[in-house]
Amino acid sequence: MDFHGPITPATKNGNKYIILLTDVLSKFVITKAVRDCTASTAVQFLIEEVIIKYGTPKCILTDNGTHFTATMMNELFKKIGVTHLYSTPYHPMTNGQIERFNATMDAKIVALSNEKRTNWDEQLPFVTFNYNATIHKTTGQIPFELIYGRSPTLFFDQQQPLVTLSQDPEHKSKLNQYLLTLTEQAKVKILEQQRKYKDRYDRYRANPTYKVGDLVLIKTFNKRNKFDIRYEGPFKITQQLGRKTFIVQHIKKHILIRKVTIDVIISLYERKYMD
Repeated sequence: MDFHGPITPATKNGNKYIILLTDVLSKFVITKAVRDCTASTAVQFLIEEVIIKYGTPKCILTDNGTHFTATMMNELFKKIGVTHLYSTPYHPMTNGQIERFNATMDAKIVALSNEKRTNWDEQLPFVTFNYNATIHKTTGQIPFELIYGRSPTLFFDQQQPLVTLSQDPEHKSKLNQYLLTLTEQAKVKILEQQRKYKDRYDRYRANPTYKVGDLVLIKTFNKRNKFDIRYEGPFKITQQLGRKTFIVQHIKKHILIRKVTIDVIISLYERKYMD
């Protein structure tokens, strides 16, 4: 689950953000245009747009933003029995599904919005439906079909002149078997894509080693334009939490301490090869 924004300009309704949640297996996306990115907005979205309509998730992955770490959100998770996981800071691949959807969504919303782009919130439901009704590359399945057990009826689908309501006593068992088949196929495709991504990543990614005391730079992800600095620092590695996770501290701004992964770290002497 994540907030996307602030989006400029705000809409005529005052909406500046999009809050969204993606199901890991089906890739089904739930979205809503909102005015702010507060904890109360996140709680309202989770209750009204997710739990009431689709049931309670077993686990939810978010970033470490205050809107997701607030007491209000934590209390809700405890009451409904949801396991709350956090993505690693400055490691966007952890929450990569939402990042990829954001890129797709932005382009389509711009194409559908008016000239001033003040009605993007009105186009959001259409963009979301289009995404959910399209075959996903990773699973090879339509997200809508994995959730509802049937193909979506599109706006221009031809309809039969007469509608008959036949009853099938075995419908429930057939539907469950159908969904089970789709789910297994989706799992196989996901594992296959993950293997391909890993092979590609391993092929082009060196395996640098870092130790406590090393001076490094950290990749910048919140650039406003292509001319912004790509790396910031220098930082010193002060602690190693795991094989690929470190705590770093800015060598001049000592209060600037971050938890990062090896993917966003480069040694000072590596920079001339990376830029």
